[in-house]
Amino acid sequence: MGSVDPERDPDPGRRARLIAAASSALSAMRAGHDDGALDAVADAVDAAPNSHTDARELMLLLFSECSTMVSALGSGGSAPVKMQVYDDEGREVPIDEADPPVRTAVRTLLAEVHGDTDAAAAQIEIALSSADPGEMALLVAQALRWTLRLSEECVNRDLPVPEWILAS
Repeated sequence: MGSVDPERDPDPGRRARLIAAASSALSAMRAGHDDGALDAVADAVDAAPNSHTDARELMLLLFSECSTMVSALGSGGSAPVKMQVYDDEGREVPIDEADPPVRTAVRTLLAEVHGDTDAAAAQIEIALSSADPGEMALLVAQALRWTLRLSEECVNRDLPVPEWILAS
């Protein structure tokens, strides 16, 4: 159930298309246009030959990049990284009390950080098959926000960030 292996992907343009969509969405979000970011993702996924696969792969791309940046921020995995979840009032809550899209985002990122790409893909598949469109939009927005925040922190600490994220 893991992500599509780029070497075996029947759609050779998928990775470039996903990076372009993610980059466009990150640019919109960086400019404060969250709706524009979500529209960029929706347009790219809807135009894809296999929208379900592209939706999954786009989210896995973002979470994978977040995982890489979390590891860099955690001294290559040698220092622990704490994840906190907050409710609408700003109080820290256990992950199981968070809204479903936030729970999915945290579980997906944790799976990626721990190298379990199949578990990460399973979380995304569950969301794609059972979440309503609003919840999916929140999940994508969370992945985009984390990508931006983590990339900014990596830049501030002079840690590597993928060029396509920096350019967005």
